[in-house]
Amino acid sequence: MTASLPVGAPSDRLINLRRVLSDQGVQGFIVPKADEHQGEYIALRSERLEWLTGFSGSAGLAVVLQDAAAVFVDGRYTLQVGDEVNGEHFEHCHLVDNPPADWIAEKLSDGDTIAYDAWLHTPNQVKRFQAACDKVGADLVSLDVNPIDTIWLDQPPPPISPTRPHAEMFSGRSSTDKREQISSTLGDGDVDALFLSSPDSIAWLLNIRGNDIPYTPFALSFAILHLDSSVDWFIDPAKPTHELAGFLGPDIRLFPPSALGEHLDQLAKTGKSIHLDFATDPMWVYQRIDMHGGTITQGSDPCQLAKAKKNTTEVNGIRNAHVRDGVAVCRFLAWLSDVAPQGGQSEMSIATHLEKIRSENEYFQGLSFPTISGSGPNGAIVHYRVSEHSNRQLDQNSLLLVDSGGQYLDGTTDITRTIPLGTPSDEMIDNFTRVLKGHIALGSARFPVGTSGSQLDALARLPLWKAGLDYDHGTGHGVGCYLSVHEGPQRISKIANSVALEPGMIVSNEPGYYKTGAYGIRIENLVAVKTATRGPAAEKEMLEFETLTLAPFDRGAINTSLLNAEEIAWVNDYHQRVFDILTPLLDKKTAAWLQQATRPLTRP
Repeated sequence: MTASLPVGAPSDRLINLRRVLSDQGVQGFIVPKADEHQGEYIALRSERLEWLTGFSGSAGLAVVLQDAAAVFVDGRYTLQVGDEVNGEHFEHCHLVDNPPADWIAEKLSDGDTIAYDAWLHTPNQVKRFQAACDKVGADLVSLDVNPIDTIWLDQPPPPISPTRPHAEMFSGRSSTDKREQISSTLGDGDVDALFLSSPDSIAWLLNIRGNDIPYTPFALSFAILHLDSSVDWFIDPAKPTHELAGFLGPDIRLFPPSALGEHLDQLAKTGKSIHLDFATDPMWVYQRIDMHGGTITQGSDPCQLAKAKKNTTEVNGIRNAHVRDGVAVCRFLAWLSDVAPQGGQSEMSIATHLEKIRSENEYFQGLSFPTISGSGPNGAIVHYRVSEHSNRQLDQNSLLLVDSGGQYLDGTTDITRTIPLGTPSDEMIDNFTRVLKGHIALGSARFPVGTSGSQLDALARLPLWKAGLDYDHGTGHGVGCYLSVHEGPQRISKIANSVALEPGMIVSNEPGYYKTGAYGIRIENLVAVKTATRGPAAEKEMLEFETLTLAPFDRGAINTSLLNAEEIAWVNDYHQRVFDILTPLLDKKTAAWLQQATRPLTRP
């Protein structure tokens, strides 16, 4: 990873990019934080946005023109972009308040040409940029070679990691069963083939895992599923292990990625109808099929919803993973309660210690994302990533936000706890309690079948809204089963989402509050959607959440006078459950700490 440019220093990379664009006769280029698979985490080779701008967040985009440039980020990264990206070279823009398409329409003139890499953008994204160009009479073109790749002389090679089977004892279903399910939906819509570019869809469908991408067990590849449930899988031949060859069976045919274009050409020329997800698949694939007169059907990737609804084996595995993860987190919190008052600990040192504890767990495969360890003002940076430059010593009389998770063969975890160090201020305690109230409201919700996460989002925000406060991120995201820690299609957020929550879906419950330059608060548990017990007077089938995460909330940050009787009972019931499940698995010292940490709350 490269460091951000010092303020005021010339940017050779920006100069070189503009020179290459000028040589090609274009006035601008769009640089997304993306690879060919639109994943949240990408290989070092694909970190073009960070290489050019210095921005290291998980989502963003830059637009470079000959006389202007901008980096666009969402609310999670408004502080981070200011720290990492030289404002003299790149304007800092909010993705929602000043979206890239609007900025392009404002900056381009009639006759200008702006370019993009068709492998790194989806048809939906290109459509928005095309509309912006049409407004001012500019042209939008795709380039055969990404210009950054021509000037990034030490660009890392594509990742090649062993691709291995994912046993049915963890997946709960055979690949054959999954492929037959998905292919049957294609016939219903007069579709002959389904193109897949999302690594998590391919991993789920074929019951395989890899290590091409940090924090997610992906094998980067492409696949085409046919009506007969057979698959053409385009993967580097160096990746599949010997064990995988016997696992796949004859209905999964392997080809090198270089053969993808020829296969798409053949499907198009023979009149086959090919299903694409315009929100996730590369524009390059659309162009290739269209160029040869193929028929394209548009719709969501059907693997995503099927994957989101975990089967019984997966839910049981995820529960077990959370028990082991809960033991690790409690060991960490008990250790922290001893060492923090002594001083000498930093954001990096505690993150390293937490990872070490997790690594001792059965089935542990690594972290599910870089641990967010934010002390004091760094906790106010929503997706803060500690570095040697930003690393802070733990301060007394402040808040420490630790957001972390693990990848296990039987599940993926994600937990945030906010820990008061020393004596927190009354303001910190009150705001922590408001966040806790929102967490409880969502975690204890019962809702009719057909309810989407967008309809529940306000439950978590209402206690903050009453105080004139809010947070600029979603309240909940889907979570995979030994896959991505952030998955769809379900989510809980202000942004409209029509996907109904269904039994077996895993989502996070993570309201927060962030005071810039002071502190951050977030409380996060993972929950599973399940069918609620139907009462005698019930007229509708209802759903509810089962809390999976097992770790106490810090009692030292709770103002019990702001909680009602039902909220106190919810916390006490949760803490009793944490104590009952984890105590038999803890050493004597940690068990004694947990007993104190889960003491019942009482109103003053």
